[in-house]
Amino acid sequence: MDASVILFAFGLTLFAGLSTGIGSALAFFAKKTNTRFLFAALGFSAGVMIYVSMIEIFVKAKDSLTEALGATRGYWITTASFFGGIFLISLIDKLVPSFENPHEAGRSKRCSSTRYRSTGKRRN
Repeated sequence: MDASVILFAFGLTLFAGLSTGIGSALAFFAKKTNTRFLFAALGFSAGVMIYVSMIEIFVKAKDSLTEALGATRGYWITTASFFGGIFLISLIDKLVPSFENPHEAGRSKRCSSTRYRSTGKRRN
């Protein structure tokens, strides 16, 4: 393998790791929670995860299941599994009580106060 390819892969991995650390440091040291930015960032990250699931993981799963079960059956099982996973996560989200779920929409008004940090606990 070429050394430039290995260095490029290492550089991308390092960039991703540092981006995570820098982003968490910004959130940790922020004096006030910007809920509009938080909602936009969460929506963007959810969109990226759905994109990766549909474009990359879905195709690999379809290829594997098509090879094992045949074209039609493999495709339908892949599709049913994908949407079944979405349904399962939605069900889990509904079963978690809203006072324990930090992602509930009603909680955003309480978190936008300067007396709350990103953990949702009151500061004195």
